Amino acid sequence: MPTHNCRKQPLIYVEQTPKPAVLTSRGSGHVVKVKRPMNIRTTRAQDIAPLQRVLDATQLFPSDMLPDMVHAFLTENTPADLWLTCLNGEKVVGFCYAAPETFTEGTWNMLAIAVSPDQQGKGFGRALTRALEVSLKDRGHRVLIVDTSGSNDFAKTRAFYAQNHYIEEARIRDFWGPGDDKIIFWKSLK
Repeated sequence: MPTHNCRKQPLIYVEQTPKPAVLTSRGSGHVVKVKRPMNIRTTRAQDIAPLQRVLDATQLFPSDMLPDMVHAFLTENTPADLWLTCLNGEKVVGFCYAAPETFTEGTWNMLAIAVSPDQQGKGFGRALTRALEVSLKDRGHRVLIVDTSGSNDFAKTRAFYAQNHYIEEARIRDFWGPGDDKIIFWKSLK
């Protein structure tokens, strides 16, 4: 099983370019080129308050859970999970969070991704997802999955994953509640 030290890896830089988003590598860091001026980097302690505002706006999960969730990533020498923060200029506009799946070889689960509602549809979510994929691939990991709801409220979420080349791999009926299926999307990082 590949080892990983997510916090100690090179930062992920995002450069502005007039061309559509493409991924390249430069030196020991990662570069994601997009149309907008943004920066994606590993999450820092000073990101917690602005990320809580993102969570309050998106209602992905209660923002008061965030400090405990990100604590190990910020304090351990070799954290198991990976947190990325997206900035538009100097403003924090989103994040994604992934962790390795227990008892697997190189399979990770993107457990959360959120972008401020006023910044959605501008490529920040796509850039976060691609930065995560490149970061995991460069560490030797091979599969990224993501779980979401099958309800109508999550139709845009499922469309987002499909547009980013994730394949609907499984459906667990009534998982989240009666009539609310769990949809599992899969993507190879090879």
